[in-house]
Parts: sequence; structure tokens; C-alpha cells
Amino acid sequence: MAENNLNITALQLNPVWNDAQHNRSEAEAMMRHSEKTDLFILPEMFTTGFIPHPEDSCEAEDGDTLAWMKRMATMTDAAITGSVAIKTKQGDYRNRMYFVKPDGTSTFYDKHHLFTYAGEDQHYTPGKAPVIVSWRGVRIMLQVCYDLRFPCFSRNNSQTYDLLIYVASWPESRRHVWDILLRARAIENQCYVAGVNRIGDDPSCHYNGGTTIISPYGKAVATAADDTAESITAPLDLNRLRAFREKFPVLRDAD
Repeated sequence: MAENNLNITALQLNPVWNDAQHNRSEAEAMMRHSEKTDLFILPEMFTTGFIPHPEDSCEAEDGDTLAWMKRMATMTDAAITGSVAIKTKQGDYRNRMYFVKPDGTSTFYDKHHLFTYAGEDQHYTPGKAPVIVSWRGVRIMLQVCYDLRFPCFSRNNSQTYDLLIYVASWPESRRHVWDILLRARAIENQCYVAGVNRIGDDPSCHYNGGTTIISPYGKAVATAADDTAESITAPLDLNRLRAFREKFPVLRDAD
């Protein structure tokens, strides 16, 4: 990481339905060919596609994908984040977004707003609170897909975070909503936003991407091509972010 910059890389993947080994291999190949970065971001349920019924497809919370994320984080000297369908030791199911660092330590956020339209709430247990992690001087809030529609949940009170991440399986039929709300979250929270979506098809939907990294001004600084599996990388300029917040104190003036 250059001083006061954090390079982040978003991976727009085309997961094969319920084939975790294949999907991890595809993600690994893309990561190996990406430029040097501090953080890799993978989509929601990147190992399986979005599975509303996890009983036969989920992993243990300390399963193969978490082990793979730890190995890749060490190999690339970068943090890795993305969500996985898991079964906890207590026996319930979570849409869990892991954040893994190169030293092998990990944090997780369990998706709070479950997508009732697809019956996610009938099979998964929601997380209770937002999660903010710190990585190489940047404070990062973790969010998953449907959370994007609930701005109060991600409100940036007192400049508590610098980067807001949404990993998603957001279908093409509602793509215009995704594009608009990502920019709104960046503007209202005066932060960088990374929205990382998948492409391809599952048994229910078609996904055409829209993966993008947005500045605190609401402008895209990097965007993946639609319907294309690719990685995009952009630097987060923390000096510019701090200067903007100081000059235009939206967060200090908030209710």
C-alpha cells in the first residue's frame, strides 16, 4: 500500500451453480493474474451462487472456503472478503461474509437483512449488527446484497468508516436499483463504496454484473464490463477523503 492509499480489487465472477471447488479455482486464477492489491473482494455466495435452501449445499463455518481464503490471503499478502453459505456449530445457517487477513486472522459479518422475496428468511438466521474492520489504516464496513436497500443500517456516524463494501447476487432485472443505491450510499456516507456483483445464471435469475468502485463524490473510479468475468482495481486516496470531509462536513452535521 502506498502511503495513505489502499488498493482494492473487485472480482466479478460467474459462479457455476453449487460447485465450490470449481468456483474457488476460478477465483484463484483471477487473483493470480490481478495486479498487486491490498484487498480482494468476492461476490455474495461466490462458491455456490445464491442458494435460498442451504441444507444440502452449505459448508461448516470453519470449512474449505475459509481455509482457502486464509491460504490465498497469505500467498497474495492481501486481505480477502466475500460471503459463503455456512452452517454454524449451533446448527443454524448464515449468509456469512468473511474478512481474512494475511496473518490468518479472520472476522465475519452475518447478513442482517434477509431477502424475504426469495425465502432467505425461512432458512437463514440474520446477523444482529453491522461489522467494521480495520485494514492497513482503512476502516471498512461489511454488508451483503439486500442490506443496500436499508440506509439507516449503514449510516456513517461520526466518520466511523472509510469504505463501505456490498457483496451481492443482484439480478439484472433490478440492476438500475443497484446502480443508483450504490452511488447514494457513497454520497450520503461520504465514503468510498465497492459494490461487487456476479454475472451469469442460476436456476432463478440472470446476473449481468455492475461491479464498481465509487468515490465519496458518487463517481465511479473503476467499473467492470457487463456480462464479463474480470477484476477491477482502484486506489482509495485517504488524504483526499479526509480533506473532503473536513472541507464539507456532512457527517458532522447529520442528525
